[in-house]
Parts: sequence; C-alpha cells; structure tokens
Amino acid sequence: MAGEDVPENAPAAIMEEKNGVEEENGVTVAGEGETKPYIKGKRRNEQEAQVKAGKQKGQLPKKRFYRARAHSNPLSDCQFSVPTMPSEFDWSESFPEFFSQEETTEGKDLKVRFADIGCGFGGLIVQMSPLFPKSLMVGMELRDKVSEYVKERIIALREQHPGQYENISVLRTNAMKYLPNYFEKGQLQKMFFLFPDPHFKEKNHRRRIISTALLAEYAYIMAVGGILYTITDVQELGEWMKTTLDAHPLFQPLTDEELEKDVCVPLLTTATEEGQKVERNGGSTYKAIYRRIAGPGYSGA
Repeated sequence: MAGEDVPENAPAAIMEEKNGVEEENGVTVAGEGETKPYIKGKRRNEQEAQVKAGKQKGQLPKKRFYRARAHSNPLSDCQFSVPTMPSEFDWSESFPEFFSQEETTEGKDLKVRFADIGCGFGGLIVQMSPLFPKSLMVGMELRDKVSEYVKERIIALREQHPGQYENISVLRTNAMKYLPNYFEKGQLQKMFFLFPDPHFKEKNHRRRIISTALLAEYAYIMAVGGILYTITDVQELGEWMKTTLDAHPLFQPLTDEELEKDVCVPLLTTATEEGQKVERNGGSTYKAIYRRIAGPGYSGA
C-alpha cells in the first residue's frame, strides 16, 4: 500500500499501518509504513549489537530492528534467485531436520503442502506448526527485511524448543510471478492469503493477489480438495475476492459446517499480527474460503 492514497473510511488497521505506528510489548515504536531511517550513528551500532546478541542467545528477534515498508510493488523486479523449475529447488536447506533423518525416504512426505502467501511476520505458520507437525509449510514474503525477521524467528524458536518448528520455513520471493517455479502441479493442500494489500486505486487492481488470471495458477499448483483461505478487513476487497472466486469454475465455497470443523479458520484472525491489530481496534473482517474442485474431464491424475 506504500505510495497509495488511503480513503478516509479505511479500516483502522490500515490507517495504523500507513501512519507507521506500532506497539510492541507495550512500547510504541516506528512501524512498517515509514521509509526514512530512524537509527543513526551510535544508536544504530548499539541496536545492531543487540540484534547480534539476541541471535547468540536464541532470543526471538524484535520487529523494530527489521523496519520495512508496509507493502512492496509485486510488479517490480527484485534481486533474488529463482529456480527455473520445482525440481531444481533444494528444500533440504529450508527443512534440514526433516531431510537429515534416516527414515526420510520411508513414508515421509518431503514436499511442501501449505503456503502462506505474503506471510508478513510469520504468525500463521508458527501457530500452525504444532497442529500439523508432519506437514511442511512455507511462508512466502517479498519484503527482504520482513522475510529476514521470519527466518530469525524460526531459528530462535527451533533453538528454544528442540525438535519443534522444524516443519516451517520462509522464502523471499514474488508469489505473483514465481509460484510455479517452486511448486508442482497439484502439490499444495492449503494456500493462505491473509490481509493482502488492497490496492485501493482502480488502476492498481491488477496488482491484487486474488484475480482471475492468478486463480488459474493457484488451481494448477493446488491438489483437488485443497483449501484456499482469504481474509481482509477491507470490505470492498473482501467482496472482490469472493466474487472472483465464485466466478472461477475450479473453486467452490466451503459450507458453514465445513468452516466450523476447519481448525485453520480461527487462526486467520488470532494467529496473524494483522488480525490481532484489527481485533484490538474493533474492526470487521471478511473471509472467503474455497475448495479446489476437479474440472471437466478430470481423471485423478
């Protein structure tokens, strides 16, 4: 949302983000929305030393040391390596414990099955890790400092809780461009799009993460029966995502009964930093949760 005008009636969470104010452990700190440096000279050196000290002790990283814009332009070219095809990417570096165990080739699923697109500070995958300990899940984030924060957070959690959080990882990449470079046809069982950039201006609607063109791509990498989760605190965007999903022939909304039984649904608001902010401010959320269904002529392959 950086660089865009925000409507006066925008949800409180968005206004907070735009104003660059955030609370952490009861202390108001500069938020993601600002771009100018806030640490100079001696203070910067001192705080960099604190970050390094925290890493050595296995402490969780502090968000205030990982300043970033609220959003990045998904259509811009960023400098990071991308595999030309899924088979070229080495997931063992992301999940070393899973791939190092002797029984990896016997009855163990070594493919990523859950993807949190635009994972932010990683709250969702951290909460889901113990719920699905045998499923590999990855958060994908375009902003370099935010993805670095999630990486350090996961490392610290693994050090604090040996044997846990080994099934989660983070990648810095552009999910609007490169998902088929990482995932094979029918690989993902769950995809999450939580509080995405609303791109208020009509000319920027093409940047929205839920669109007819991108849904075709998501349908390709999702398994039949897989679930796609979306949530936002922007009513217009919520209606946009629901309408777009309703119009796609390969997605079908979950029933109320299915939503009640899905353990991931409550996490959409309680596990993410954005969801918690909306709840604190008494805001509303709009969910659209759909199942990937088989298309005409589907043979099960």
